[in-house]
Formats: sequence, structure tokens, C-alpha cells
Amino acid sequence: MQIHHLNCGSVRQIEPTYPGLAPAHAVNHCLLIETDSDGLVLVETGLGLDDVRNPGDTLGADWVELSQPVLDEDETAIRQVARLGYDPADVRHIIVTHLDVDHCGGLPDFREARVHVLAAELEAALGQAPSFRYRPAHWAHDPHWVTYPADSGEDWFGFTSLRAKGLPPEIRLVPLGGHTDGHTGVAVHDGDRWILHCGDAYYYHRELDEDPHPHPLLDLVQTSSEVHHDLRVGTQARLRELVRRHGDEVSLVSAHDPWEFESHRKRANGL
Repeated sequence: MQIHHLNCGSVRQIEPTYPGLAPAHAVNHCLLIETDSDGLVLVETGLGLDDVRNPGDTLGADWVELSQPVLDEDETAIRQVARLGYDPADVRHIIVTHLDVDHCGGLPDFREARVHVLAAELEAALGQAPSFRYRPAHWAHDPHWVTYPADSGEDWFGFTSLRAKGLPPEIRLVPLGGHTDGHTGVAVHDGDRWILHCGDAYYYHRELDEDPHPHPLLDLVQTSSEVHHDLRVGTQARLRELVRRHGDEVSLVSAHDPWEFESHRKRANGL
């Protein structure tokens, strides 16, 4: 399976914490997966066309003020899918790590896709009024939800993994708790190694170091938005152990680190 790394929504510019890296806009890192028999699979959607065109209503004025999104229509997933030569209708499946505003804004752009999400996450999102975190405009079109429990599944490098329904076994949901009520990672095998999209389980690549160094601004975001502190911190510790033990078999990506995104994009493109 071929995997494309897409930035589907640049937001506030941030500074690196060590020399050698330039300031960059935080990203919304999405994966576009080409499967042999099941069309295209999109992991995360980032910001969508409605968000770019009417951000105050769909994203919320408070979120826009704090996140400072660039709001470039060319960065939306639907436009990037088309630039790669595909019909957006070829996106048959979307897997979201969670339903925070910046992770599912593109759902209305792919109305026929099946949307895979942990059941606890969908329950939390649908049970709330519009908030800084959850924006019902993103699922007002009544998506084709496909839900999963988080407490049973197969072993995957010491984590629980769930087979994505209707998709090949090379695509799995890997629950990574703490950030939201139903937060999950998404593991994809490209034929050589696994890529684990960790969503917001960590925000900055140096958090995976044996001696972790969070990014000051991104750490403020993740600590202020966590629903379970001990679970989130424990998840990060398990991810560091995964890198230490199986870093030659699994590559991790986070949703918002721009330097990590650029590294994966270049590697995928042979640069």
C-alpha cells in the first residue's frame, strides 16, 4: 500500500526547541492510503472546505483566535486528493483518531465515506453541545459511522489493536487513551514497516526521547485538553518504550509536529 503524508490545515507558527530547525506552522498530519481493493483510506481529515470558508461557524471563534489557522483551501484533503489524480469519491473510508475540531473538519467533504471511530469517542462527541473541542457542524450530514470498543482486540507490539472493518489487516486501530474519551492511534503497514499515527497522544518528536523534552507551547495545548492526565502520561511512556524496543519495525507520527511531518513527507517521496 502506498501512503501519502498530507498537511490538511496549517495553524499557529511555532519555534523549535533546539538549533538547526526553522520556525514552522503546526500542521494537521493526515495519511492517504492507496489500497488494492478498498479504494482510498484517509486517516484524519484536518480542516475542510466549510472550515476554510466559514471558520467562525464551523470551527468556532475562540478556536480560531487561539489556533490561528492559515485557512488555505489548497490544504484541504479534498483538494489534495484531487491534485494526486483521484476522484474524491474514491475515498471510501476515513479513520479518525478522535473528533476534536481540527481532526474531523473535512468529514462533510467526503459524505459517502464510512467513518471509523472508537465508540467512546463518538458517544462523547454526540453527547455534548457545541464546544471548543467538538463542533457538530462536522457531522451534521450524518456520516456512515463504524464504531469499535476499546477493551478487546489482538496484540500489536504490546498494545491492543482492532481490525478496521471492511479493510485489509494491514490497517488497525490502536487505542491510545488519555487525550479524549475515545482516542486511538491508527497503524498501517506499507509492506516494509508499520506507521503508527498517534493522533494527539504526543505533540512533539522530542517527547519520544528517553529523556523527553516537550515543546512549551504544544505541551500547554496537550495538558489543557487532556481528559485523563495519568492515562495520557502512561500512554506516552508506552510509546517511548515502543520506539526503544521496536523502532526498526514501527515509525511513529503525531498530528501536529511540523518538523516530524516534513521528515516523513520527504522520506515517503524519496527525498
